[in-house]
Amino acid sequence: MSLTIPSPADSPSTHADSSASDAAASAPARTYQVRTFGCQMNVHDSERMSGLLEAAGYVRSEGELADVVVFNTCAVRENADNKLYGNLGILRPVKDANPGMQIAVGGCLAQKDRETILKKAPWVDAVFGTHNVGALPALLDRARHNDEAQLEILESLDVFPSTLPTKRDSVYAGWVSISVGCNNTCTFCIVPALRGKEKDRRPGDILAEIQALVDDGAIEVTLLGQNVNSYGVEFGDRQAFSKLLRACGEIPGLERVRFTSPHPAAFTDDVIEAMAETPNVMPQLHMPLQSGSDKVLKDMKRSYRSTKFLGILDKVRDKIPHAAISTDIIVGFPGETEEDFQATLDVVERSRFATAFTFQYSKRPGTPAADLPEQLPKAVVQERFERLTALQDRIAAEENARQVGRRVEVMVTAQQGRKAGETHRLSGRAQDQRLVHFSVPDGAETPRPGDLVTVTVTGAASFHLIADPASLEDYQLRRSRAGDAWDRSQADSCGAPAPAAAGGGKAGVSLGMPALPVRGR
Repeated sequence: MSLTIPSPADSPSTHADSSASDAAASAPARTYQVRTFGCQMNVHDSERMSGLLEAAGYVRSEGELADVVVFNTCAVRENADNKLYGNLGILRPVKDANPGMQIAVGGCLAQKDRETILKKAPWVDAVFGTHNVGALPALLDRARHNDEAQLEILESLDVFPSTLPTKRDSVYAGWVSISVGCNNTCTFCIVPALRGKEKDRRPGDILAEIQALVDDGAIEVTLLGQNVNSYGVEFGDRQAFSKLLRACGEIPGLERVRFTSPHPAAFTDDVIEAMAETPNVMPQLHMPLQSGSDKVLKDMKRSYRSTKFLGILDKVRDKIPHAAISTDIIVGFPGETEEDFQATLDVVERSRFATAFTFQYSKRPGTPAADLPEQLPKAVVQERFERLTALQDRIAAEENARQVGRRVEVMVTAQQGRKAGETHRLSGRAQDQRLVHFSVPDGAETPRPGDLVTVTVTGAASFHLIADPASLEDYQLRRSRAGDAWDRSQADSCGAPAPAAAGGGKAGVSLGMPALPVRGR
């Protein structure tokens, strides 16, 4: 028996494969959209998800309808479940009308709820957790090939997220994760159960990523960690974080360094000294208080007390007089008395926070606090919340009023204020992270996002500053590498550089920094 092997030119299968290949090549790329709920770590993870999808050949959707919609979820707030399932419900008829559409759910709520998501929303195609972000493209492919939903949840970190491809939201500022996970046991928090024990990156890897961002045009980075100042615990260096801050000061072209969020219990003097002595570390600090009551702090298993907290603020302001300090506060923790709440008001009054994230305590299944007695009535929590926000609004307005007359350097952002159309002002962030709405004098050059302007503050409100230069001399523009990077990004997306126009910019491009609202959502 002889076997005749056809030449490639004669092979029917070769012709078929070639036709299929040509069809695949001519088919439009599948589009994607990532919707993010939650904290800065989630925002950073979403950049990784976008990078993974683009590396797999997807392109970001410019319209309302995408072939793939990914939800990156949060599990910290009580309404996290409702927000997710509400959005999934809205998408169900959209998917029914577009059979090729896929929906994926990742993040903290996916890590926690797992099979529950597929039971409540069987039209979801893929569910993945906080430890295996890198699996997203493969899960989508498998779901499409097998025509069934894919669930993959890992109990420990598979690949450190910062080794994954990234599609950054901003060309002029970026997030850099220095650690993931948390070793604390705060009774209200479910994060350690979902993100695991703290794992630290090596300093060289972090600095290499920062250098790559700077080489790409960024002039600002924010260092991220669940407890960012405990960095180094895994490899036994108690001063690793302060050393990292100082090393950031040696990177040419890196103009602004921020970090979030530290833990008061681990906040040491060497970090304060590094902040004060490293010129590109910004005069801004986010220091979570949670409660001003020592009893409540003990019940929360927060290993510091109000005296230590206030002492940290005093030391920071002694070394960095113009530092703007923000915080997190929880109102209505189980067992909180009126006396406990008054202690919180007292600490807030003394702390003079520039802004605060204020939250009403929400019972989260799986946390120790959920089982504590004396869960407070909603009406009591609401009334205290309103008193706290009124106090903080007043303090913020007073602290902002003190900025009037100061010269501030503002990094221009692509985001516009709600009244930009009426006021014709642009927006940006001062070095201390305060939001500044400013106008460009007649005859002056308009800055691009990423450029820096120096102006005098002329007005203030609780949540922003205003700078309306009276003359050309009161307005200084410094065009930056970050502005050049912005122009390049516009050329890449539009085929031409962005015109220097008020508020000009691509929709959806953000500062690369968290917004700092006063009221909880």
